[in-house]
Amino acid sequence: MIPLKDSVRSKTIPFINYMLILINIFVFYKEITLPPNQLDVFIHQFGLIPQNIVSVSWRSVLNADLKLYATLFTSIFIHGNLLHIAGNMLYLWVFGDNVEDRLGHLKYLFFYLLVGVAGNLTHIYFNTNSQIPTIGASGAVAGVMGAYFLAFPKAKVLTLIPVFFFFTITQIKAMFFLFLWFLLQLINGLTSFGPGHETQMVAWWAHTGGFAAGALGYLILRKRNDIRGT
Repeated sequence: MIPLKDSVRSKTIPFINYMLILINIFVFYKEITLPPNQLDVFIHQFGLIPQNIVSVSWRSVLNADLKLYATLFTSIFIHGNLLHIAGNMLYLWVFGDNVEDRLGHLKYLFFYLLVGVAGNLTHIYFNTNSQIPTIGASGAVAGVMGAYFLAFPKAKVLTLIPVFFFFTITQIKAMFFLFLWFLLQLINGLTSFGPGHETQMVAWWAHTGGFAAGALGYLILRKRNDIRGT
């Protein structure tokens, strides 16, 4: 299912959401201008490598290179290919403006970064030995979707649905759309365990962790008495 637009119009200009999208696009542009060998170095330097984080002992946490911890944030703004960034930015465009409107601009920025880190930490927990750099805004975007799930359950999402070789466009309730999306991520995460699961290319647990963190974060950061559920 591909969301095209939702039925809720933002009451304010979502300039933080616009800024996040532009930053992601700019970073991706810089990526594709790099020679392959430099791009590989870039991804390994700024992408999140679970084993590197896990290998830091409790005694050396404060003495560890800050660049290592920074990858919890920097990895959120790196993407592997055009389809990867296009999908993430489309979801962020559709759902992010309303969540920013509901939380407020500065809270939304804090929220976005926090749920992105939460998604990364969830991925690390289930892939402690992985040496594959984890990149992408999926965990943060999933967090935005988790917040939208609670904030706008009655909203409708105009959705493109592929049916074999054909496509159909229909409106789906946001609650159903987002619940089904989360369920698919959870199922894929649960069925991914087994030999070699830490070499898989999709961070399913970053998606589920980000979504859950987004729902919880919204409950904490939302404005008081904000139970409209548009």
